[in-house]
Amino acid sequence: MLILNIFLIILGMALLVKGGDFLVDGASNLARRFNVSELAIGLTIVAFGTSAPELVVSLSAAIGSHPEIALGNVFGSNNINLMLILGITAVITPLAVQKNTIRYEIPFSLLAAIILFVLANFAFLTGEKNIISRIDGVILLLFFALFVFYVFKSMRNTEISAEKTSVKLFSLGKSILFIVLGFISLILGGRVVVNSAVYIAQALNISEKIIGLTIVAVGTSLPELVTSITAVIKKSEDIAIGNIIGSNIFNIFLILGASSLVRPMEYSPVFNRDIYVLIAGTLFLLLSMFTGKKNRLDRWQGAALALAYVGYVAFMIVKND
Repeated sequence: MLILNIFLIILGMALLVKGGDFLVDGASNLARRFNVSELAIGLTIVAFGTSAPELVVSLSAAIGSHPEIALGNVFGSNNINLMLILGITAVITPLAVQKNTIRYEIPFSLLAAIILFVLANFAFLTGEKNIISRIDGVILLLFFALFVFYVFKSMRNTEISAEKTSVKLFSLGKSILFIVLGFISLILGGRVVVNSAVYIAQALNISEKIIGLTIVAVGTSLPELVTSITAVIKKSEDIAIGNIIGSNIFNIFLILGASSLVRPMEYSPVFNRDIYVLIAGTLFLLLSMFTGKKNRLDRWQGAALALAYVGYVAFMIVKND
């Protein structure tokens, strides 16, 4: 069984790579066809598609009364997205970040982490401390609706470069087909990798919380990793940035909101440490926009994020709580 699961992980990775290729090609062509910014497409369509594995895993975990996996999956995925994936992407190619992203989207992702921390630790409405209740879920979903409204309000882009508009476009049908095929490949690949990795981890007696924060989170974040790297290789940096920031906002507001609406989740204060790391990483990203080359995440800053994530995981494994 061990050899079979290793083979399935390799197969899942192949699906992820091809899925990321399809998704970026389809999404970037769709953006150009409708004169919509790649950032807006990244924040919505691509972010939702790459967050689908987290949605499936967290909902399933909540329904099955495994809140540690549901919460660990989201916190782990967000920290992986922000620190490891964005860090690796910036090491490959320094990322120019649009002013609106610095002013609005990055602060909104910071707000998401702070709101979740407050709702989980201070029971203003329900009196049930350390429970993410259905009321909390409604609040999170209302903030998600506000984010979607903001993105669609600012979706039209009048500054698409001539270089990008001169690229030969796919037909509308082909663009949509590529996006659908990309989503299917990413979701299937992510599930295959996660299931096989969890099997191997359980065989090695790794705790459920560590599985959620690391193996499951890494597995469900593979679509973001592959899509972001593919995007920068294809010179679509805005899709890479939008994918990461959008996914982190989706994970907290949509996925945890929907999961707690289905079934209230017990919240262990141990997870506060993971929120602190997420807040610190987001603040580092925001401050990076004003140091070095302005409005850009440089290679050294990306390396710092990635190394910080490695240290964070090492600390979790040593603590094993």
